[in-house]
Amino acid sequence: MVVTATKKPRQEYIPGVCNIGPAERRKRRNSGIAGAVTTILILAVLLFTGDPVWWRFVLIIPAAGAAIGFLQYALHFCAGFGMKGIYNVINSAGVVDNVGLEESRLKDKRKAQQIVILSGLIGVAFMLLTLLIP
Repeated sequence: MVVTATKKPRQEYIPGVCNIGPAERRKRRNSGIAGAVTTILILAVLLFTGDPVWWRFVLIIPAAGAAIGFLQYALHFCAGFGMKGIYNVINSAGVVDNVGLEESRLKDKRKAQQIVILSGLIGVAFMLLTLLIP
């Protein structure tokens, strides 16, 4: 008999690791999907209309938006919450608690900054890849 471990969703606040639960994660996934759809639609319009290639630089914004949504969903961590010093791992979406310890707030801010930077880099990388499309 083979027993496989299933990864349980995180249900507790862990500074710098997890600050959102299932309800908030769904919101981040949905925003990632919306950002990805928006990015693809804008790219399609730019390709269809034959606009100059430099117009593709605008894709950085929605692509980074999609990336931040998906990263927050995957990492169980909201960058905005991390910067504000709040969290929500078990409440309904939109209900938050304050992070009490300054050390925890600093860990959250560092994680939030990492997510924002990585999202921006993903947005730039996607835009650069679109420059390869004739």
